[in-house]
Amino acid sequence: MNINLAKVLDEIEKEKGISKDILVEAIESAITSAYKKNYTSNVDDIEIDISKDTGKIQVFTKKTIVEKVSEPSKEISIDDLSILDKEKYNIEDTISIETTPKEFGRIAAQTAKQVIVQKIREAERNVIYEKYIDKERDIVTGVVQRIEHRNVIIDLGRTEALLLPNEQIRNEEYYNGKRIKIYILEVTKTSKGPKILASRTHPELLKRLFELEVPEIHEGLVEIKNIAREAGKRSKVAVYSKDERVDPIGACIGDRGSRIKLIMQELKDEKIDVIKWSDDEKTLVANSLSPAKVLLVNLFENEKTATVIVPDQQLSLAIGKEGQNARLAAKLTGWKVDIKSESEHKEVNDPDLKNDLKKDDLEK
Repeated sequence: MNINLAKVLDEIEKEKGISKDILVEAIESAITSAYKKNYTSNVDDIEIDISKDTGKIQVFTKKTIVEKVSEPSKEISIDDLSILDKEKYNIEDTISIETTPKEFGRIAAQTAKQVIVQKIREAERNVIYEKYIDKERDIVTGVVQRIEHRNVIIDLGRTEALLLPNEQIRNEEYYNGKRIKIYILEVTKTSKGPKILASRTHPELLKRLFELEVPEIHEGLVEIKNIAREAGKRSKVAVYSKDERVDPIGACIGDRGSRIKLIMQELKDEKIDVIKWSDDEKTLVANSLSPAKVLLVNLFENEKTATVIVPDQQLSLAIGKEGQNARLAAKLTGWKVDIKSESEHKEVNDPDLKNDLKKDDLEK
């Protein structure tokens, strides 16, 4: 059986990215399966040899060297060996004899082909799995392919990702052909190929978008300390500059808002507040309520509660629509935020506000 598969193996390796070694192993498995199905010899003693250079396939059977053969399928007479083999082997030694059947024809070849196709598919799935397991907890760009029972199927090229309803941005429109960026939550191996779960709501998606659009973050000059997000509505991003010469907020927003606009557009015009991180808890809480201005912050460590005083006209802004601004500030800082107006605070405590935060420490 002299079939030149070398060219085919090279083409598959080049086009599909499957190692030639994997293909050779698949063909060996195929030939063994075909042999088991079509021949009655002891298949446990069979060896398959495939030349990677020529693609030549040979079947070898291990036989014991004896003086007189009683089991032809397992034994060979020493008298039947070549002169060279007689010099190399002795009685009771094991030798591999080529037993490639001349009639190893259509049925066996068809069986081999089926197994080869199966192995190639498995190898392709493994290649795809290895590619995307490295992208777990990262973002990729895909195209919406179809929608099934509220699940969005996203085409990634050689495979698909699944965007479940709870990972979709609320009220975002998904339609065939729409290009979107997704965050890879999990990649698992299945018999049908890798199963990829994606998200459009995860805070890390927002972080990765900033890393893509803001060179200072990518280069490590500016660091994202924390993110609080209500996907599709509003997010708060706390940033810190490792270089005093670099304004972390300005770097994230970009010239005339060019950088932040691109990120917002990708996320269905989600509003994004970029605030300056501070190791001082009072300053951080005050900054987190941006765009509202804060007059005073009192921290109560035992309850992990921050009482924040704002100008009367800023109260609604500080709380936000349906409490959203205060809620995000709490998520960002880890402090439960209790917001009061200046007049309300005076009525209760009549303070002189001597502990007001310095304006320079507040993020306007």
